[in-house]
Amino acid sequence: MKSKQKSIWVFGDYRNYYQNRVTLQLISKAVDLARMIQAEVCALVFGHEIDEWIMEYTAHGADRILAIDDPALKSYSTERYLAIIEKLAKERDPEIILIGATDFGREFAPRLAKRLKTGLSADCVGLDITEEGLLLQIAPSFGGNMLAEIITERHRPQMATVRPGTFKEMPHNYNRKALVERLPLMKNLPEPRVRLVEYKRSAEREHSIESAAVIVCGGRGMGNKNNFNRLHELAKLLGGGVGATRPVIYAGWADHVALVGQAGKHIKPKILFSFGISGAIQHTAGLGEADFIVAINKNPQATMMKMADVAIVADASDVLNTLIKELKKRIRE
Repeated sequence: MKSKQKSIWVFGDYRNYYQNRVTLQLISKAVDLARMIQAEVCALVFGHEIDEWIMEYTAHGADRILAIDDPALKSYSTERYLAIIEKLAKERDPEIILIGATDFGREFAPRLAKRLKTGLSADCVGLDITEEGLLLQIAPSFGGNMLAEIITERHRPQMATVRPGTFKEMPHNYNRKALVERLPLMKNLPEPRVRLVEYKRSAEREHSIESAAVIVCGGRGMGNKNNFNRLHELAKLLGGGVGATRPVIYAGWADHVALVGQAGKHIKPKILFSFGISGAIQHTAGLGEADFIVAINKNPQATMMKMADVAIVADASDVLNTLIKELKKRIRE
């Protein structure tokens, strides 16, 4: 069923849909890319009882949905999903395949690229189309110190995984329509080598900073781990999340999931509090489109202070403690 129509495929990862909107973000970007190369946007939706996701991806920009609805696909399985997408890709020759850089996407995307004998750019923070019509894949390199521009000249499909929060999703449009192809489950699927017995949501992952409206971010200017940990107290009072710079991660004050920057999360909060952060490009590249920034630093010439809507020249820990005290006081009142 090979087609002359170019297509951009987006893998539908809906497991944690309300906290992780990466599929919608990729569909939105795919729509932009498709205009440049006259292609259609196709969302892949596999699972059981998936009509809700078919409608969501249609309303958010997909032109075509390739859907397989079967109880055998109720739980995510690397082996089975890999076999299905490999078969479909070899039959239909998509020009581009985009996959969210989620835990699952990072697991199966490299395996898929190997089976399709093509390249893969991982954890991209930008995508574009070159004058020659090739996918320009922008990804951090050298530990996040540089951004590399990568193209796949000879092999197809062109593949990339993209970090959640990199792009904005399109508004939900109930009037949109898409061509939905309901495909049968392929025969002789491999048996999963790993069987899911049960799962529990991680409280830390449940409230992802990529979707948080308020983020409290800390750097080396916090002085020590105990001071940094108080950021969690402020974030809880504000109903937000906590982010960190790379030196903080290396110092062991925070886990890598809190890293904000080229090598970490891309965030777009309504309010960002920046405590003791100088503003190196590796960090500021991940701030995305924060609506309002409050920066606290002893150095008025720090880059973060210049980027801020409100800059407070003071010791970060002192300001943090004062904010926590005042917020608790107002709550009691």
